[in-house]
Formats: sequence, C-alpha cells, structure tokens
Amino acid sequence: MAYRPSSSGSYTVVIIPLKTSLCSVDALRFYLWIKRLKDLEKEKDALWSGLEILEKARLWYLQRLEENRAWQDSIESRSGFVSRNEDGAEARSCLLRSRIQRVNGSLGSVMSEPNAMTSSNPSLLEAVADSDLRWHNSVLTQEVKNKNCQISLLEQEKHALLNQLHALKNC
Repeated sequence: MAYRPSSSGSYTVVIIPLKTSLCSVDALRFYLWIKRLKDLEKEKDALWSGLEILEKARLWYLQRLEENRAWQDSIESRSGFVSRNEDGAEARSCLLRSRIQRVNGSLGSVMSEPNAMTSSNPSLLEAVADSDLRWHNSVLTQEVKNKNCQISLLEQEKHALLNQLHALKNC
C-alpha cells in the first residue's frame, strides 16, 4: 500500500474579498464553508496518519503470525514438555494476547459509525449496539478458544507426566 507522505501540518489560508459586509449572510456562509474545508483537511490528515499506523500494525501482525507458526511447528516437532524458560514465554504470550485483543476491540469500536449514536433513528442505534455485541462475542469466542487450547495442552502434558510416573514406578 502506498500512502501519502505526512504533511507539515500547515494549511493554506485563502482570502477572497466579498462585495458585501462581514456581517452579511454570504460572508457567514463563506466563512462556514472555509471552516468546513479546513476541518475536512484536518480529518483527512488524521485518516492518512491512521492508515500509516494501520499499515505498520498490519506488518507487525503478519510478523507475529509467522513467529507463531514457527513456534507451533517447533512445539509439534518436540515431545510436548514445557521447560521453565518456556513458562516465562507463556506468561509474555498471555500478556501479548490480552493486549492484542484490547487493540482489536478498540479498532472494532472505532469502525462502528460514531455519528450513528447522535441520530434519532432507533434502527441505527440498534444496528450499532448489535455490531458492538457481535464484536464482543467474537472476542469472547476467541478467548474461549484460546483457553480450550491451553486446557488441551495441559491435559496432554498431564497425560505424558502420568505415563512417565507410571514408567518410573514399574522400574
């Protein structure tokens, strides 16, 4: 993705003389039109900055996915026992997952239409509320999936340890 380079933050001011007084309706309309253009320019700059941040985040997410795949491949190739050093990595991984879910939730709330809340149309409010509930449901579903994976790994580890214990008792 190619993005526009960051601007310096300066804006061009255009002064156009009016044939009427400054207190006229035309002068007010012109002022409000210029003000709206300036606000739109600021919003555009903020959106471009957001896109640049999202591109960096996308690349970061892709890198984490590759690291995750590599880590899964290495775990699958090993016997499944967890060393003490990996316990610290598991704690860091849990913290990272919670932060990622928080960021994902924030992005989901940004993507919900902010102007819909000010509308008097109840169907729009219901749609936004429904969208928020669906987003939170997907986050909770992912958390449950992660916990189920952790439980499964712990059960496998327990089974392997019980087999080792049984083998040691038989010796």
